[in-house]
Amino acid sequence: MGNALFYHLTRSPLEATLPMLLAKSLQAGWHVVVRARAAERLDWLDQKLWLGGEESFLPHGIAGGPHDALQPVLLTDGQEAPNGAQCLMAVDGAEVGPEECRALERVCVIFDGNDPAAVERARGQWKALTGAGVPAQYWSEESGRWQKKAESG
Repeated sequence: MGNALFYHLTRSPLEATLPMLLAKSLQAGWHVVVRARAAERLDWLDQKLWLGGEESFLPHGIAGGPHDALQPVLLTDGQEAPNGAQCLMAVDGAEVGPEECRALERVCVIFDGNDPAAVERARGQWKALTGAGVPAQYWSEESGRWQKKAESG
């Protein structure tokens, strides 16, 4: 069974944190699905991921293309994972279920700590997942570096 890691963004924006987490996942040998709640957000994420330098290139694509199964990182607003992902990164409050957490190596819930609605939604996801027995960790960057602040399971 995998675990859920909650990343509370307070200093770094999503476009800085997501590439760092994706690079670590790819280094672990995992394929990743990045799930957003809206298709428009996928285009924005796609553009941000292409902006990195050559040394930080993150191979990725948006779901619905002919090579979805080959993508190391697949951006989607759906529940599918045609690339055989071992890791799911949920952004913008995208849904994550306990069954997914159990089936994957890791699930990352990344949320904007400056948005009260996003914080409330993440709290609800924490309760739902830990209540279903999914091991979880809460990470915060308030001090200027990432620190584990809580753990369940």
